[in-house]
Amino acid sequence: MPKRNLFVLLMMIAVAGVSWLARDRAGHGRRFAEVLGAIEQSYLDPVDQQGLFDAAMQGVFSQLDEHSAFLAGDQRDRLESQLDQEFGGVGLELDGSDPHQGITVVSPVLGSPAWHAGIAAGDRILAIDGVSTTPMALDEAFRRLRGQPGTSVRLTVRTDSPEDNAPVAAVRDSVLLREVIKTESVAGDRRRQDGVWEWAIEGEPDVAVIRISTFGERTAEEVRRAVEAIASRRAGVDSATDGERHSAAAIILDLRGNAGGLLSAAVEVCDIFLDDGVIVSTKGRGVHDAGAAGDDAAALDVRRATRGAAFADLPMAVLVDGLTASAAEVVAACLQDHGRAIVVGSRSFGKGTVQSLMPLSDGSGLLKLTTSEYLRPSRVTINRREEDDGDATWGVSPDRGCEITPTGRQIEAFQAWRRIRDVVPAKGEPIGTPQPLSLAGMPRRVDMVLAKAIDAIRERE
Repeated sequence: MPKRNLFVLLMMIAVAGVSWLARDRAGHGRRFAEVLGAIEQSYLDPVDQQGLFDAAMQGVFSQLDEHSAFLAGDQRDRLESQLDQEFGGVGLELDGSDPHQGITVVSPVLGSPAWHAGIAAGDRILAIDGVSTTPMALDEAFRRLRGQPGTSVRLTVRTDSPEDNAPVAAVRDSVLLREVIKTESVAGDRRRQDGVWEWAIEGEPDVAVIRISTFGERTAEEVRRAVEAIASRRAGVDSATDGERHSAAAIILDLRGNAGGLLSAAVEVCDIFLDDGVIVSTKGRGVHDAGAAGDDAAALDVRRATRGAAFADLPMAVLVDGLTASAAEVVAACLQDHGRAIVVGSRSFGKGTVQSLMPLSDGSGLLKLTTSEYLRPSRVTINRREEDDGDATWGVSPDRGCEITPTGRQIEAFQAWRRIRDVVPAKGEPIGTPQPLSLAGMPRRVDMVLAKAIDAIRERE
């Protein structure tokens, strides 16, 4: 059983016990039922009970912080799929940002039903099971594409191809069987011809990059595999580089745009690169003074590293930006406080709270409830409160001399370049096909934050 599912089971037992003990306290539950009963019996028009309950939940959670919520239906499914890193579907990354273009394929997932059907980046999805996607919200398209593994879905796909400088469109129907699609949360610099990630940075073969997009059930294992691949290249010759030995001399962990995920995954990732020491502490209700000794200090939940650090002899940098949040901030703060890595970029988001997932007993919904707060190994808080301004202490700030904030135009150019480099080619097209010169620039020419990190590492060496 996955650790997250075990945690959820234990939380269900705990919540059931607390609910039984507090069932008559203050009588709020009875009053709520009385109000709903009165509305159902006496209101002029019939009212949907589920709709009333959902509205009541929205009202309750509006009194709490922005990260607590009641999740049901598609919202719950999306959260669980993100944390589990798997879902039933056909394996397509889609873009619906341009209403004139409709729903466009960004990339198929390597080895997925969509990839085997020859669907490629740039194709347009015209209809799903005969329902036109013009207009169709992206969430609705995902809902129709996902489903139980083994069930079928019919896609009408349009492929535009140039011929004699005139666009020629080929439209076809493809019937796909849904499978369990496992999503990656860890990536390298670019894909090699065999489809696996190349970890060495193009143009900087002695620097390896590990990009983490979210922290899910398999993130730590994916990072371990990346570490093993990088270590194996240090120990031997890589045939993909024409026999040239490229021994990694530095590691860059890219957490930009990472909104977080499972705290347990963040702790495991930190443990990969640390030999000992505190990774993170959490304090719950009733623990107010993070720096105090005695009972308050003992009440903290402290996670510690275990022996055996990867690349202990190599310098390391962590890239962050304003969208780096939650579990990603835990990793950046931990490695920074221990002096294991320098932090490069711009100050992180400042989301330093833990949300516990509590399913309702009837399975109709999920409570995502803020139950504790993160503290860095230095016992400094990460969380940014409403009253905090730019001078307050929150989030993770870059090391001195490592601050860099790209402009909006630079970020857009980098993201467009990165999306194209990450695309999985259609089946039959060799992975690793050379890109157009406009897209094949060295990363340091396009990614100024990465270039800053490489220069900072070399200076400190």
